[in-house]
Amino acid sequence: MALDAFNDQTLSRKAMKAEILDAETELRLAYAWRDQRDEAALHRLITAYMRLAISMASKFRRYGAPMNDLIQEAGLGLMKAADKFDPDRGVRFSTYAIWWIKASIQDYVMRNWSMVRTGSTSSQKSLFFNMKRVQARLEREAAAEGRVLESHVLHQMIADDLGVPLHDVEMMAGRLQGSDFSLNATQSTDEEGREWIETLEDDGEHAAEIVQEDLDWAQLREWLLVAMNGLNERERLIVRERKLREESRTLESLGQELGLSKERVRQLEAAAFAKMRKSLEAQSHEVHAFFA
Repeated sequence: MALDAFNDQTLSRKAMKAEILDAETELRLAYAWRDQRDEAALHRLITAYMRLAISMASKFRRYGAPMNDLIQEAGLGLMKAADKFDPDRGVRFSTYAIWWIKASIQDYVMRNWSMVRTGSTSSQKSLFFNMKRVQARLEREAAAEGRVLESHVLHQMIADDLGVPLHDVEMMAGRLQGSDFSLNATQSTDEEGREWIETLEDDGEHAAEIVQEDLDWAQLREWLLVAMNGLNERERLIVRERKLREESRTLESLGQELGLSKERVRQLEAAAFAKMRKSLEAQSHEVHAFFA
């Protein structure tokens, strides 16, 4: 496979010397691999972006895993990205690949951090890789004010900071502070003698859908920003108040604020949507249904 050339001690040096692909060449290689399963094209694509994988792997050295293992996992993530990449979506391969590389490394780190799983949901992963940093910052800020944070207060502040449920923070705190134990040990509170391994969450492969959905929403937000920037200030206000608020404003209330009739506001709203639709269609026909 395309990674075979990197399974030696000169991996980093080879990666740093690899070519830098322009968008046109990258797209051509991606089509060649997707449509013709051209392994030469895959090898060239992987080789060009192995430096990206190594760079990502180096950011996880602080978790104590061997650098060679981190690079191997990053390479596997890069391979998965190349295999699942759809060049028709208009996203650069490097943008797509970085999600797969990071996910692969994080899964490896979490599998090897402890014999007990530290979690697999997005909030649990966010906590695993950010909790200590956020906790240290909050404790420093409190100390500067002469305060000592009790654990339940600190956990709530961490949950608010990271936007995750409080019970996930409390669970992760216990897991990171606790010691390892056998997954085949019997739960002391279970009368049926179930082992801890029976409680583990299904580790099925859902990364492809998650990554693609995140990329699609990121692309849509970018297109929407471009479309919004094509409106004048009054039109942007109407669109924002009518469509981007949790509770949309009425035509009447906007008319009172702008000194316009309700019907005139409705006309401006329709005109703004027409402008946005034209902008979005110019960027990609894929989002036409969004305003249908």
